[in-house]
Amino acid sequence: MWATLGFVALAVSVYCADRFSIEAVSIGIITGFVAFFAFFAPDSAQANLSPKSLLSGFSDPALITIMALLVIGQAMFQTGALESTTMRINNGLESRPRRTLTLVFAIAFFVSMFLNNTPVVVMFIPVIASMSLRLRSSASRLMMPLSFICILAGMTTLIGSSTNLLVAGALEASTGQAMGFFDPTRAGLVLAAIGAVYIVIFGPILLPKRSAAEHDSTSGRQYIAQIEVTASHPLNGERPIAGLFPKMRAITVRMVLRGDSALLPPFEEPLMTGDILVVAATRKTLAKLLTSDSRYLKAMLSIDGFKASPDNIVISEAIIAPGSTMIDRSILQAGLRRKTGFLVLGIQRRSRMLRKKMLDIRLESGDGLLLFGHDSDLTNLRGNRDLLLLDWATKDLPDIRKSRMARLIFAAVVLAAAYPPIPIVLAALAGALAMIASGCLNIRQAVRALDMKIFLLIGAAFAMALALEHTGGARYIAMQTVNIFAPFGPQALIAALFLVIAILTNLLSNSATALLFAPIAINISQQTGIDPLVLLLTVIFAANCCFATPIAYQTNLLVMGPGQYKFSDYLRFGGPLVILLWASFVVLAPIMFTLTPI
Repeated sequence: MWATLGFVALAVSVYCADRFSIEAVSIGIITGFVAFFAFFAPDSAQANLSPKSLLSGFSDPALITIMALLVIGQAMFQTGALESTTMRINNGLESRPRRTLTLVFAIAFFVSMFLNNTPVVVMFIPVIASMSLRLRSSASRLMMPLSFICILAGMTTLIGSSTNLLVAGALEASTGQAMGFFDPTRAGLVLAAIGAVYIVIFGPILLPKRSAAEHDSTSGRQYIAQIEVTASHPLNGERPIAGLFPKMRAITVRMVLRGDSALLPPFEEPLMTGDILVVAATRKTLAKLLTSDSRYLKAMLSIDGFKASPDNIVISEAIIAPGSTMIDRSILQAGLRRKTGFLVLGIQRRSRMLRKKMLDIRLESGDGLLLFGHDSDLTNLRGNRDLLLLDWATKDLPDIRKSRMARLIFAAVVLAAAYPPIPIVLAALAGALAMIASGCLNIRQAVRALDMKIFLLIGAAFAMALALEHTGGARYIAMQTVNIFAPFGPQALIAALFLVIAILTNLLSNSATALLFAPIAINISQQTGIDPLVLLLTVIFAANCCFATPIAYQTNLLVMGPGQYKFSDYLRFGGPLVILLWASFVVLAPIMFTLTPI
């Protein structure tokens, strides 16, 4: 027992020191336990501490569910399933900024109740960044609240956070008692409401106001592009207002080619089938236009000669190399589509802004090309001596043609998971399979969504929890905790348990902390007679109080760069939130739960 406790303490300290990667430390922990118990396992617990048992965490239904939910989250991100909704809300940002911000954060909260927080924050970071720019506000006032709101939402349902699933699995394995889908909801919503009020009131006071990071110098470059209006195109029939087209608000329409004539601004006639718009726009606005309506993507992907592919769609940039065979040729004459598989979205020439049909422009050395194609064609493009590919400028483009399907599958997973006879692991696996089968993402993208860091960390935490449980370590810690705090009543006992977990979760990780304390909480329940569900909900809420450090949770790290945060910013803003939620839970616990007897 003492060797196990010492090894766990050493493992926690190495995790906290952050000198080695989480993956390496996790593998070291598993290897150490397997080697130690191969020689020193107690006779009474040999079967429970065998290599097969210590590695059983990797096949635990809770871990499989988490991995499947990561795939579902990646599919939601890959298809831009939430972008159309947030873009519609953003239309009223200037006139009603507070209402719009509230709606965006409410959507992030609602989705995070039923989906892993990480892909949700990834989806909303560009939305929040864009809103802060339009409001001439600092992104540092919004990014950390985004992460915290999503973490608070994760407390409210069984699948809202990986922590919840792991603790529920520990409860069922030890007692046979299943945690319901909405068991954390009532208390979780109360804590989330308290946390949200804190964020609204103290965010403007405690969060720094820092200017956004310098954008890349190429981000504002204007490209000449052309858009052909077809019968099913979203611009067909678009009427100008005050000489401008409303759907092209962020794009400068330089002229409209109609047959042999050219219409110049200000425009008076509606757009018709066959019109070709010559526009000037940045890469960002062109990408935003393509993802605003699935018909734009369908029009691009149906262009003659553009091959279909199941790979994800990318936008990249390239420069015409000196001595390139494409110099003094038009795009069609250069055969760029045939050679590379990419379409040219736009041309950028540093010396001047051209007013002519894009496909008629003769290429020059140093011209920048904005390219649209599939990820699988990038290899050929890298080996092309006529073009210099800017690898850092290559980014995935959400394939919003599948966004409706992704939303339907996600809704079905949530409904199935909330229906008691259907195991959550079955709902999650079926949802992940449906996302792949329907083309919302391919196998390569699905595998990329399986975070090895989370996988190994949880596997190592399972091994530590198992060792604590079967060597008597968990029972010993529980006895000491009960002996110290039980004389003061169940409320004091819960307060001590919550506070220790909340501190450790900010130094280690919420999943590992929850797995370590789940068997301890169960042992406390056995010794005091307090309902194990109450104590394990305490573990869930405390382990999700990962606000005080950027390393406590992935979403905190995700917003660190866009928000220009320092380590101390999390402690200053997140630390009081941890204390507030701890105090709130301790005060409200006797009201929300039955705590007797001890």
